[in-house]
Amino acid sequence: MNRVVRTLSAAVLFSVVMLGVSGCKGGAPSGGATGKPAALADAPDVTFKDLQGKDVTLSSFKGKVVLVNFWGTWCEPCRGEIPILIAMQQKYGPQGFTLLGAATNDEEKNVDSFIHTTQFNVGGQEMLMNYPIVMGSDDISTKFGGLLGMPTSYLITRDGKIAKRYIGSLNENQIVKDVEGQL
Repeated sequence: MNRVVRTLSAAVLFSVVMLGVSGCKGGAPSGGATGKPAALADAPDVTFKDLQGKDVTLSSFKGKVVLVNFWGTWCEPCRGEIPILIAMQQKYGPQGFTLLGAATNDEEKNVDSFIHTTQFNVGGQEMLMNYPIVMGSDDISTKFGGLLGMPTSYLITRDGKIAKRYIGSLNENQIVKDVEGQL
């Protein structure tokens, strides 16, 4: 009996530790880990679909600072950073910034319902997502170099270069500093 309890306790402890160090999609740290792609690589030439089925090219945002955020309605860390993203779009949008939310590993109907009904507390005010939402795909993720976990975000410069990659939940102070540095 004692051996069974010890084995079960060890398995539970291992599971808790693994959940604590992984993001939504198996294996990504969730602390705003950042990485700089090789010497400001060009952002990939990708075409997303919006929720009405229209094409949205990443290149159509050239001239703006863009944060491409791969997320999912089912991903708790993704949902946790949405208030930061809403506030950033509200504050920096008029200065040439846009956030592009790429819903990944999700069904379009779930995403559409989520963005129209789920409110987030932003500075004491309940708000819906205020930035463009598109559908991500494995093909698009691969063109960005693959996703190690979610959320994963890429900061794109005004001239279409990847300035930084963020794996896991965003650190608000760091992302604000990075975006302000590009504006």
